[in-house]
This record gives sequence, structure tokens and C-alpha cells, in this order.
Amino acid sequence: MKSVYFLSGLGADERIFSKLQIPDTHFQFVKWVPPVINETIADYANRLKEQIKDENPVLVGLSFGGIMAIEISKIIRVEKTILIASVKSHKEVPRWMKICGEWKLDRMLPSSPLKSIKSLKAIRPIQNYFLGAHSTEEKMIANEFRDNIDPFYLRWSVHQVLNWKNDWQPETLFHIHGDNDHIFPIKKVNPTHIIPKAGHFMVMNRFKEINNILAEIV
Repeated sequence: MKSVYFLSGLGADERIFSKLQIPDTHFQFVKWVPPVINETIADYANRLKEQIKDENPVLVGLSFGGIMAIEISKIIRVEKTILIASVKSHKEVPRWMKICGEWKLDRMLPSSPLKSIKSLKAIRPIQNYFLGAHSTEEKMIANEFRDNIDPFYLRWSVHQVLNWKNDWQPETLFHIHGDNDHIFPIKKVNPTHIIPKAGHFMVMNRFKEINNILAEIV
């Protein structure tokens, strides 16, 4: 049975992949570890790779996990790198994110847990809209991830996305993307597989299509 390693989105964990199924495949989940002060994305990827025990693995990265999957693919030999609702180079990062990076706006992110800031709860509907989280289950898990994310990890991760300079791609790369993704709009990306009318949270609400695609390429 083939092992496939999954990297979740920013602040999420393996529960985000709970609806995915690939025949004859053993799911392995790479867990986020706390970053250290001034750690580069390359150094962080080097620490994450220690969780990968198989040679020539298949990596599946969701959103920020896709960015990290590419960074890990620079360090170790991989069979395939698969991105879901992610970006594969700095050219695919939206302009507004790059501007935020240039102005160092990530420094404005709160240093206290998000769940302790009552005013943020009022904008949850807007956040869920951009995520594409619509059902009660999807909103619940999105809110839980936000409430429990470590503030330092949040600031570090957002900084990495806003300032990512990558233009390298793995030799064997697949990219699954929804054409209604509000986080990484499809007009900026060039995916190998497009899911019509799917948003950034499609791993939960369009999982059947994703499962079919993964079954073909894994």
C-alpha cells in the first residue's frame, strides 16, 4: 500500500482531509511544528521533512500546505507533488498579498489568541465567504481552526505566504484548483485540474471530484 503525505492549510490539521479517500493508499499527515524566531521557510521545510519516513514519497499540500510541499520537494526526492487550492510560484500569489508583504502588514496581526478578540467574531461570515465554507460543519471547523491557531505561528506563516519568492517547480507536479477560489483566484494560477464553481474549501465540499482526480494521479 502506497503512503501519501498530506500537509494541511494554514492553522488547520488532518481533519480537513477527513472526506478524502484514495484506494490502496495509506494517509500520512505531516503536522505543523512551532516555528522559531527568524526561521526561513527553507529551514522550516527541512524540519518538517523529518516526519517523512518513506523514500520518494507523494506529497499532497492544501493551500499553505502546498507551498510547504514545494519547499520540501526542493530538499528531498519525491515521486509527485500535488497541490490543492494553492499556488506553485510567487507569480500566482495575488497582488494584494504581495502589497501586504511589501508594507509588512503581517506585523499588524494580533499577538493574542484570536478567540480572545471578541470583535473578530463579527467578521467570521466574511472570512467564511472568502474561504468558501458554507455548511454548518464547514463553518464550525473553520472557526475552530481560527480560534486555536497559535498567534506566533499565524504571523510567521502569513509572512511566508506574503513574501514567498519561489519560481521553482518539482519535476512531477499536479495542481487541483477551483475556479471560484477567492483566496487564490484562478486568473492568477495555471492548474492541471479545474473544479468548476469550487472555492478554497473544496477539499470538504467538493471532495468527490477531488477523490476522483487523486485516484487517477496518485
